[in-house]
Amino acid sequence: MPDGVVLLADRYEAAGGGPAPVILVRSPYGRRGVFGFVYGRGFARNGFHVVIQSCRGGFGSGGLLDPLGDERDDGLATLAWLREQPWYGGSLAMFGPSYLGYTQWAVAAEAGPELKAMATQITASQFRDAAYVGGAFALESALSWTTLTDAMSRRFGGAAAPLTAPRTTRRAVLSALSGRPVSELDLASAGRPLRFYRDLLAHHADPAVPYWNKRDFSPRVGEVEAAVTMLGGWYDVFLPWQLKDYLALRAAGRRPQLTIGPWWHVDARHGRVAMAESLAWFRAHLLGDPSGLREQPVRLYVTGAGEWRDYPDWPVPGTRQVRWHLREGARLDREPPREDGTDRFRYHPDHPTPVIGGPVLLADSRPRDQRRLEARRDVLVYSSAALESDVEAIGPVGAELFVRSSTPYVDVVVRVCDVHPGGRSMNVCEGVRRLGPDLPDMVGDVRRVLVDLWPVGHRFRRGHRIRVHVAAGAYPTIARNPGTGRPLGEGGPMVAADVEVSRSPEHPSAVILPLCAPRG
Repeated sequence: MPDGVVLLADRYEAAGGGPAPVILVRSPYGRRGVFGFVYGRGFARNGFHVVIQSCRGGFGSGGLLDPLGDERDDGLATLAWLREQPWYGGSLAMFGPSYLGYTQWAVAAEAGPELKAMATQITASQFRDAAYVGGAFALESALSWTTLTDAMSRRFGGAAAPLTAPRTTRRAVLSALSGRPVSELDLASAGRPLRFYRDLLAHHADPAVPYWNKRDFSPRVGEVEAAVTMLGGWYDVFLPWQLKDYLALRAAGRRPQLTIGPWWHVDARHGRVAMAESLAWFRAHLLGDPSGLREQPVRLYVTGAGEWRDYPDWPVPGTRQVRWHLREGARLDREPPREDGTDRFRYHPDHPTPVIGGPVLLADSRPRDQRRLEARRDVLVYSSAALESDVEAIGPVGAELFVRSSTPYVDVVVRVCDVHPGGRSMNVCEGVRRLGPDLPDMVGDVRRVLVDLWPVGHRFRRGHRIRVHVAAGAYPTIARNPGTGRPLGEGGPMVAADVEVSRSPEHPSAVILPLCAPRG
């Protein structure tokens, strides 16, 4: 590297030897084991040189890991080194999921015309918005990942750390539930202060904060000329921002490929699909063999229907944004309310509203039965009548709620569920918006709150019901809102929030679903 630090890499020679296209994989999780066997040998057998590099500060590479901070400079220096090698065939691609995908975006806009293709999975060009989803600190994901990376930095800890991710997550969750201030949870989870965790607490979600200048590559996604294939999961923590990257490429005139399956972040099932799609993509764009490409660029798995679909674009053409209104009697209805009404609940951060399931980084995020949560007094629940025919929602989901709160510092959590005829209420998607006095957006004396939920591809079957939750917490997925406006790390007394949700002709609170005509 330009500063003299040495980064280690393994090279897997292309079958047949000699100069050939190169696939670069940059990883903070090691170079060997699964990475070497699946990625290194797998791509090399198909005519590519494969270079798998350990990022700064881990698995033998020098320097100290500054998560997200060095990937642009180190990545560009690595590309310059590759071009000087006698086995470099004049073109290259990049591959990898999660952080390995982020390292691709860090250099993609500056890699030059020799970068022909990228294959990114369960990742995005910036992680800031996933760390502060809707402005609320993603406590469980941030604490579990920083604890995991700390374990990898210790001697003999690195090789085993990825295998211990479930145990790391459990420890992080138990630490979050310990009652200690947010600023001390790294001590409970890892046994010592974690620099990156404390950096995340100190540098909040505002993109203008200088800390994010060299860690956010979303402004340059439209400049990337390489052919990009993306793979995501409906229950992955990065899906909303991965789709923003897709839309940025489309706005720049590019034609990326997109696959979204019924997966969560650490779901092993997407690995085989990612490898097959990436190999076909690389053969098409580096070896001139398009035989493995599909006709339509967008492939989605529709949950509830249990089937894969191909489409020409995202959002899916022909969808309609349909409002499902919160109504009296805990009803959810397409018809707007005809008379004034409000529903109320109290959220107390000393006893925060828990979460059951939903997207987190290192745990199983598959849908779960929400009935235990729905029995709580701090969760409002609205249900449709039993559906007379199938309803399919494919695309972005939002909510427009009209809210009063006894404190301006409050979170608004919205969740959509699929209620089965037997009563099981399974979460489909969710979202949160953290409010403060700087987000007034008043309609009369009521605050208009817009919440972005996770995108969906789901069929609500005939006889099922659509259900919506409104709450002010989802702990420990997001850190509890103390209700005071003080920075999260400061601790101190917390204030309860008395929340009113309006449902009236003037304030028609609703969830907006992207509906399309069901197939089949």
